[in-house]
Amino acid sequence: MKPAKTWLARIAGVLLAFAALNGAQAASDKTLRAVVHADLKILDPTWTTTYITNRYGYLVYDTLFALNSKFEPRPQMVDTYSVSDDKLTYSFTLRKGMTFHDGQPVRAADCVASLKHWVVRDMMGQMLAKVTADYEVVDDLTFRLKLKEPYGLVIDTLGKPATPAFIMPERIASKPATEQITESIGSGPFMMKRDEWRPGNKAVFVKFANYIPRSEPPDYMSGGKIVKLDRVEWLYIPDNNTTLSALMAGEIDYFEAPPLDFIKLLQENSDIKVLNIDKLGVQFVLRPNFLAPPFDNFKGRQALLYLVNQEEVMQAAVGNPDLYLKFCGAYFLCNSANETQIGSEPMRKPDYAKAKQLLTEAGYKGEKIVLLLPTDRPQYAAAVTVLGAALRKAGIAVDMQSADWSTISVRRARKDPIDKGGYHIFITTQGGPDTASPVANTWFGSGCDKANPGWPCDPELEPLVTAWTRETDAAKKHELVEKIQARGYVSVPYIPYGQFFQPIAFRSNIKGVLESGQPVYWNIEKQ
Repeated sequence: MKPAKTWLARIAGVLLAFAALNGAQAASDKTLRAVVHADLKILDPTWTTTYITNRYGYLVYDTLFALNSKFEPRPQMVDTYSVSDDKLTYSFTLRKGMTFHDGQPVRAADCVASLKHWVVRDMMGQMLAKVTADYEVVDDLTFRLKLKEPYGLVIDTLGKPATPAFIMPERIASKPATEQITESIGSGPFMMKRDEWRPGNKAVFVKFANYIPRSEPPDYMSGGKIVKLDRVEWLYIPDNNTTLSALMAGEIDYFEAPPLDFIKLLQENSDIKVLNIDKLGVQFVLRPNFLAPPFDNFKGRQALLYLVNQEEVMQAAVGNPDLYLKFCGAYFLCNSANETQIGSEPMRKPDYAKAKQLLTEAGYKGEKIVLLLPTDRPQYAAAVTVLGAALRKAGIAVDMQSADWSTISVRRARKDPIDKGGYHIFITTQGGPDTASPVANTWFGSGCDKANPGWPCDPELEPLVTAWTRETDAAKKHELVEKIQARGYVSVPYIPYGQFFQPIAFRSNIKGVLESGQPVYWNIEKQ
């Protein structure tokens, strides 16, 4: 079957499902039908940084700590904790009564195994691992983290919101980090219905009856995760117009990432509520592949800076000027405590001749530059299209290769040569408090083979970031941020390609949606 026919068949199937649900009233009043931004294909939240898998993780798993609305880490699975006087030993005691979805109790040994598994792949976890001497299981509910030297970001690391340390059963977490986890057993507020998972179409989650929420009210990602729904259905519909029609007709309840040119229309509908749940905003990331010439040379990556016109990118990808910043050259987000524009001068005005010169100096000889263009992410596709046009203006041959976002997410993680399925550049997004931190910004991390896909490699950045983690004086800390960003614009782990805001949309009978920085499904009720 041809791809276009395949999509049409899927859309037709979804529409028939909607009709059946409405006609027979088969769906419970406590079922939330949400159209998500991508197809769920990877069930290992330590394996990928994709938003869809991270959001799946928050449904199925729980975390030791979580951020509140002031971006302060607060205990989540942890009941109490203490720090020794010499700042070298952290002791954690878990809340009583927590169980995994398979009925087994959550133990300290599960937490230790999960942390050991997670720190291998996560950038902020890797920083913690370097100063970790040992873990000690004291009893079923208590474990200790022992450090080689004082490290001020232990709790911040355990409470990071993006790609956090999700806690898994020891038998699963003990698998090598080089092996992708395929089981779906956590202790989170929802359980995945594996028998109803249809990749390319639908994923289903049901309330975990034995989940014990904290007693505090929910606050951002922290506090009580009280589940008021029986069932959450994630629907993947690549055609946004179909989703828009379904939301307006009440056939779905929740549109996770409506194209930004839909926002005004949605705001005019009294049956729909539009809400921006991420006040810091979203950053476009233009990611060159450090393994693929000419971007293995820093001059090739610097050339991309001279092709940037953020206003043009934002007009194409966002449209509504109320939803984007005209320019942001900050790696760690504009409007954050770590904002600085140092080093971003080449992006102020395109210079196609300079870009071509740098690419030539990097060894470019006219070969096609492969750009990955997602067919089901309109904002990403628009940004890639603008980039392709800018490259062509600089005299660069461009090969745009199209696929759905989930396929691109798998492809970008492979280190294949260009002639065997590799790529030169892809575009993604990130946002929230993790992006605003030099140590937590996963796409800025330049740890070579341990870095995110694209594999930026700069040994000079790591000591600067390490110094930032240890500095306690606010003024000196900001001076280090400026040095880190200045170095970033030399090695260019990625290009900040613009900053915008992505609201969600849902039916007006949906209550309790949290301003949590990313979509979560606890506290929501359907009236």
